[in-house]
Amino acid sequence: MKKMAVATASILALIAANAVFASDIYKWIDDDGNVHYGDRPDGQQPQRVAIVSHPTDPARVQAATEARHESRAAKAEAAAAAAAAGPSADELKAEADDRAQKCATYKAQMQKLVVSRRLYRENENGERVYLDESETIAARERVENQINEFCGS
Repeated sequence: MKKMAVATASILALIAANAVFASDIYKWIDDDGNVHYGDRPDGQQPQRVAIVSHPTDPARVQAATEARHESRAAKAEAAAAAAAAGPSADELKAEADDRAQKCATYKAQMQKLVVSRRLYRENENGERVYLDESETIAARERVENQINEFCGS
């Protein structure tokens, strides 16, 4: 982090040094009426542009850089603390809604398993394969487990 601050200060010092050695800047209008700016005027009646610059304070730049890094670190720490604290209210509501929807779905499946005379499933060819007594009991147990998981408190 200190290397980055030193590099930033060095770059800013070089920029400030270039400003000291920079030549005058001129504004001129070419024969087509286009406005140009540069250090070597090509048009007629160039006007010198008064540019005022102030040297950069390396200590101020360093302080601003450190403040930005501290702010980012604080935001990252706050985000980590929020994540560790647990799910938000919106996430809890979405999870509860999902559980309620699954509960209703499994209860409807159980109703079909109880009311239907003969249960079947479709095989890979799309043909009905009727369940025997043990398969029917196993299917009811699976759905009952799902109901207990999603409808229980």
